[in-house]
Amino acid sequence: MEDADVAATSEASVRRSKRARAVKLNPEQSPNDLDKEDSVDDFEEVRPKIKRSRAADASASVKFDQISLIDAIKGSRKNIPSVVKVWVERYEKDPKPAILDLLSMLFESCGAKYHIEGDPFEETDVDNVVLALVNLARKGEVEDYQSSKRKDFNNLKDNIVYFWDNVVIECQNGPLFDGILLEKCTDYVIALSCTPPRIYRQVASLVGLQLVTSFITIAKMLGSQRETTQRQLNAENKKKAEGPRAESLNKRLMMTHENITTLEEMMDKIFKGLFMHRYRDIDPNIRVSCIQSLGVWILSYPSLFLQDRYLKYLGWTLNDKSAAVRKASVAALQSLYEVDDNIPSLDLFTQRFSNRMIELADDIDVSVAVCAIGLLKQLLRHQLLLDDHLGPLYDLLVVEPPEIRRAIGELVYDHLIAQKFNSSQTRQNADSESSLVTLSRMLQILREFSSDPILITYVIDDVWGYMKAMKDWKCIISALLDENPSIELTEIDATNLIRLLCASVKKAVGERIVPATDNRKQYYTKAQKEVFETNKREVTVVMMKNYPQLLRKYVADKTKAPSLVQIILNMNLELYSLKRQEQNFKTVLQLIKEAFFKHGDKDTLRSCIKAMDFCSVESKGELQEFANNKVKELEDGLVAKLKAAMKEAADGDDEYPLLVNLKRLYELQLLRPIPIDNLYDDFASMLEGFRNVDEEVNCFLLLNMFLQINWCLYSIMSSESVKEGSVNSLLSKRDTIFNQLEFFLLPSQAGAETKLGSQLGCRVCTILAELWCLFRKSRFSSTALDRLGFRPQQSTLEKFWKLCEQQLDVSNETGDEDANREYVEETTRDAVVIAAGKLVTSDVVPVGDLAPEIISHLAMHGSSIAEVIKQLIAVLRKKDENIFGIYLEALKRAYHRHMVQRSNSDDKSSVNKSFLDCKELAVQLSGTIVGAARSKHRLDIQKVVKDGVEYAFADTPQRLSFLVGALAPFVEKLQSTDIPDLLKNIQERTENINTDENPSGWRPYHLFVETLQEKCAKMEGFAGAEEKEGATVKRRGRPPKQRNLQGKKLFDGQSSSGEEDAISSSDQEAPDEESEDEEDATLIDVIKSSSKLRSKKLSRPENVG
Repeated sequence: MEDADVAATSEASVRRSKRARAVKLNPEQSPNDLDKEDSVDDFEEVRPKIKRSRAADASASVKFDQISLIDAIKGSRKNIPSVVKVWVERYEKDPKPAILDLLSMLFESCGAKYHIEGDPFEETDVDNVVLALVNLARKGEVEDYQSSKRKDFNNLKDNIVYFWDNVVIECQNGPLFDGILLEKCTDYVIALSCTPPRIYRQVASLVGLQLVTSFITIAKMLGSQRETTQRQLNAENKKKAEGPRAESLNKRLMMTHENITTLEEMMDKIFKGLFMHRYRDIDPNIRVSCIQSLGVWILSYPSLFLQDRYLKYLGWTLNDKSAAVRKASVAALQSLYEVDDNIPSLDLFTQRFSNRMIELADDIDVSVAVCAIGLLKQLLRHQLLLDDHLGPLYDLLVVEPPEIRRAIGELVYDHLIAQKFNSSQTRQNADSESSLVTLSRMLQILREFSSDPILITYVIDDVWGYMKAMKDWKCIISALLDENPSIELTEIDATNLIRLLCASVKKAVGERIVPATDNRKQYYTKAQKEVFETNKREVTVVMMKNYPQLLRKYVADKTKAPSLVQIILNMNLELYSLKRQEQNFKTVLQLIKEAFFKHGDKDTLRSCIKAMDFCSVESKGELQEFANNKVKELEDGLVAKLKAAMKEAADGDDEYPLLVNLKRLYELQLLRPIPIDNLYDDFASMLEGFRNVDEEVNCFLLLNMFLQINWCLYSIMSSESVKEGSVNSLLSKRDTIFNQLEFFLLPSQAGAETKLGSQLGCRVCTILAELWCLFRKSRFSSTALDRLGFRPQQSTLEKFWKLCEQQLDVSNETGDEDANREYVEETTRDAVVIAAGKLVTSDVVPVGDLAPEIISHLAMHGSSIAEVIKQLIAVLRKKDENIFGIYLEALKRAYHRHMVQRSNSDDKSSVNKSFLDCKELAVQLSGTIVGAARSKHRLDIQKVVKDGVEYAFADTPQRLSFLVGALAPFVEKLQSTDIPDLLKNIQERTENINTDENPSGWRPYHLFVETLQEKCAKMEGFAGAEEKEGATVKRRGRPPKQRNLQGKKLFDGQSSSGEEDAISSSDQEAPDEESEDEEDATLIDVIKSSSKLRSKKLSRPENVG
């Protein structure tokens, strides 16, 4: 902290200044001899001459007596000590002009050029001077050096602190305790800190806080001298000799004690007059400075400040609205709890504020939360928190900000795994806790999250950086292979330990196991990459012989197989050849291949496929050939199993083998092309011949056909020449899948077979949209593959959108039945909207055909779909589409659905909901027009309203509710001058119509007209008020303030404190806008206004009585 650094500098400078005066005492010396020796030390010390450098000569040529104090602060920091020495010499010769210069420097550092005039100086009233300074600020004659961007003011704040520290240090042997310098400086500093101008409060607070810090430095040095003198006096008293030496020591002891008492009184004065009001200042920077300084004071001078009367301010500011203040308070407390001797004095404080400290671990500001977690570690180290209090903290292991997760991970490791804070444990060397013990404790924690593998990954990621046992691969493997009898693993523990091993290996080689929030690519230094490569070699060497054993033991369990198989992706396969471990490599591949055909779940299949592909690419020589052969065997075996399963399904047997092998083929095709040209037609035949099979089977048939088309198109696009046979084959396959997909778009045929909201419906929508995007005409026009371009017919597009709407109308309750499916994230309503939006953004279909339909669902299906549609709107706005025309069409589609609902349904609640959806859509669409966009798109908004009115009056009175439901929010965006024309236009449309014949039907019209009339009346009222005010009021703004008022005494005992409290409380509670007015007011105005307010509050009960 800044104040801590200044305090350290002060103490060091004191030690340097006193080093020449240190005297080695001899018991046989008399006090007179002692005095003589002191004088000899001062004047006759002989030192070797040092050759001076050019820089020293240059600095010596500077005439410090010609540098003013303010120039010293604005200038170089190195000149300040010399300038201060010159000033102290002047003060010792003639105090009055020296103090006047010092105070002028204080005022000018606040930005006010003001010199105190008057004789005698002692009778100058502090409050009148401060009032004059406030008036200067009110007139704008003050320069804000603190926020100035000029280069010569960059270090002004640090120089001010350094200057006053030097003043105190240089004056410690005399002027500091003369009763004049200290009193005058503190009076003006405290008075300035209580003024409305913020710049005054900033500088005065800075100076006052530094004065206390410097006083503490001197008081500590005097305290050390007092202890030395007391020891010497005790030694003299033991001799029972009452001579001049004992008398001299007594006198020195009394003088030292008086000086310490004087300093502590001045500290208390500044604390009460400055700190107690400024720690709740409206300026957060002032509050931060106060709390940082208080932390330094308590830490460096606990004999005075380590009391509840001072500690309570640190506790109160834990609730400050500024994150910087909260962080400063937490950091100060963290420093206090680090000192073991402070703990007994902090007991009551801990009991009172420990709950708030725990709450800060989940602070909205990440830096505050991380700092608070470090504070809780200190509390746990001293056993000031119970384990019951830590429950909410463990939930933070899985929160989003990684900084908080890592901080909690460190706390969990120290407290629960390493148990560093457990006093029952004997303190032994660092190696006493074996990896096995810490791993067993980690597994105990992971048991709490066993139901969710993702949460386990988060916990491992949080603790990994602090737990060395996670990198002890041998220990983990021996535990998994039951080679260590001291630990027995349950099935859950074995699963979690395998997950830990896989995650730890990934972390060791530089991979993320938790997705990043910013999705940025991670870059590593050369040194980091070398560490990762070393870790990869170590993992490979350890796993090389043990990997086959682990696979044989655990690969049959589908919960353990995915993590176990993935480990090979982070190994250095070249080492298998270098270490002559080829047979182990072949065994591993064979076991992974068997696992692929043994399991049917998505995670295991993907892990096995990635592992086989990795081995076929990364291995070298003979091992690579072996891996390629294994991949070919896997593909051939899968095709054979798939054909057998299709034959069994055709014969009426169980469809499960077909479904599992279709899943395997789908996962395999996601990574690499598979030659299944013969199977493609069989898939199409099965779709046609077996419409009643499980819908999941139909989904994977369509998905495999879609992926096959993708790989065929990729092959054609990447080849150097276009082969006609390949293009014809692709066109044939495309037509085949289009025919199958369009079958599900026919409601008469597909409706009975596929339920709304089913997996198949979502798959048909997404696959069809992807194919249309894949073969869009714009992609192949003017190329040799122009034949591949495709655009859907309007009738097909309409059927597609009807099926999409069916999926969107599926309620969440209906969708819950698919919640346990592996591919549920690919078959949600969000996926349907994204697929439809992709058709619009990729120019597959005209924007006007599909965009209004999609946007009309903005307010109907919850926040997730609304976010997708908002992204679509953002893309259309960037493309300069006719977005306002699309808005109006979307409103018409939503209103049309409402009209259909009203005519076909007797349920009033559903009718009302459809109308409210239409109104909400209008509100959200009009909400995109904010700020300057209202003026920029004025004509577009007028057109939306005008065309909307035409639409409403095209079928009166049936459509009149469109005025209120859809147009009213856009009318709010019109310029006020456009309202009368709109009102006139609407009223003219009903001149020859008797609206009383159907009052209920014309009610929306009357409501709309009344709204427009109210707006016109308000506009006329504002115009009339402005004219009247301009005619009668000649002067605006606040009334002129009285001048030349006598300032109220700020130092009249108890009343002064009350007035300062009133100013400070108004500063704390008022918003920033009001604070600017307060800063412009004079001090006397603020005091008088607050006293008037109190008198009114006091007189109110009398009036009531």
